Amino acid sequence: MKLEEMAQRQYGIAPLPENPVYAMAYVPFQGEGSKIFSPDQGFAVGTMYQALNKPFYGSGKGDKND
Repeated sequence: MKLEEMAQRQYGIAPLPENPVYAMAYVPFQGEGSKIFSPDQGFAVGTMYQALNKPFYGSGKGDKND
């Protein structure tokens, strides 16, 4: 059974809201087998999960110099 299914069945919660609202932050459950950083890397980037590492550079172009 997937982690999402277990959470839904056991706790009655879904990984994301049924009707998400624009401009609200939602973080999906990270299932077993998710790639993780080492503790030092995770602390440096602010998350242990590689899929959640989304650096923000400010311009929307993805250029660190903007």
